[in-house]
Amino acid sequence: MSIVSNSLKRIKPSPTIAVTSKAREMRAAGRDVIGLGAGEPDFDTPDNIKEAAIKAIKIGDTKYTAVDGTPALKKAIRAKFQRENNLSYDLDQISVGTGGKQVLYNAFMSTINKGDEVIIPAPYWVSYPDIILLAGGNPKIVKCDEKDGFKITPIKLKKAISKKTKWIIINSPSNPTGSAYTKEEIIELSKILIKYKNIYILSDDIYEHITYDNFNFFTIAQIESLKERTLTMNGVSKSYSMTGWRIGYAAGPKEIIKAMAKIQSQSTSNPTSISQAAAVEALNGTQDFIKERANSFKERRDFVVDSLNEIKGINCLKPEGAFYVFPSCKKLLGNKTKLKTDKDFVEKLLEKSEVAVVQGSAFGLNGYFRISYATSKENLKNAMQRIKIFCENLT
Repeated sequence: MSIVSNSLKRIKPSPTIAVTSKAREMRAAGRDVIGLGAGEPDFDTPDNIKEAAIKAIKIGDTKYTAVDGTPALKKAIRAKFQRENNLSYDLDQISVGTGGKQVLYNAFMSTINKGDEVIIPAPYWVSYPDIILLAGGNPKIVKCDEKDGFKITPIKLKKAISKKTKWIIINSPSNPTGSAYTKEEIIELSKILIKYKNIYILSDDIYEHITYDNFNFFTIAQIESLKERTLTMNGVSKSYSMTGWRIGYAAGPKEIIKAMAKIQSQSTSNPTSISQAAAVEALNGTQDFIKERANSFKERRDFVVDSLNEIKGINCLKPEGAFYVFPSCKKLLGNKTKLKTDKDFVEKLLEKSEVAVVQGSAFGLNGYFRISYATSKENLKNAMQRIKIFCENLT
């Protein structure tokens, strides 16, 4: 009899972490691998944020805090939602976790019963289905077409809803596609969801500030009739280049927030006090660098999209946000190339051309691959050249 639990057997390791680990191993062995698998900004954490952490250490702000966030950080989060999203929350409607992933984990572990369904538009962030499975729920995957920008349509949403539906996840801008829902698209989806009073919405807004071409971000909690059923998740990892600081947060119904705190009290307890102090400065301090960095990401996006679309057999949409593209490699799969799947494609690309990307099937949609362009322009130029040569040699 295996000591491993049955619930753990239902899930798989994170494919993105697996690719990053493989690339790291190959580099350690002397291979010149360009890693385009990790979703991590290459910019440093701004100095004012680092100084706030140093100050916290010096004044002894190194003790336990309230389980789900200090009052100072919750106030900063409340101010952020009011300032940027025109959303008002009480402090007991806000939860702080050890990264956005823990916030999501707490939310689903504390609300899902066996058999509950969660609608997940695909392509999706790799951890959504596995967290649902760990909680005892059933991920209901809705495949979204490239022609629709990889976004769920009202028709597909309505068709996916059943008596067992408890949650729907909306991730905008998206990991892995970078696609973002316009205000008009959110309103059309809300017209369906308003009719179903027992369905809750998880709005994953972690890439809120990384958008391009004058895109106007809009979150579904801004639909007043849905706010009381929406948990809005965000964090400091992506916009503030604070991935290693591990601070995520959410705001929503008091009952859910209280339940999430109960879960956290029996797992990690509070997030690191020093990281919380840094996050206060991130949210309250200057925001000027965010636009500058988004402009830099835009330049990289444009270069990568243009370069990929020049490669025979590859086509790539230009996304509205995040720092990913999700190109199709379908034309390079089949008898002519001896590559049957997108997993074959990315494995051979890593082996032959030393470029690490992630297969689209890891995100729930076959025939694609994800590139993170959160790396230097030089790395991207070299990677695009290697991908071009690799694809040309296939045909």
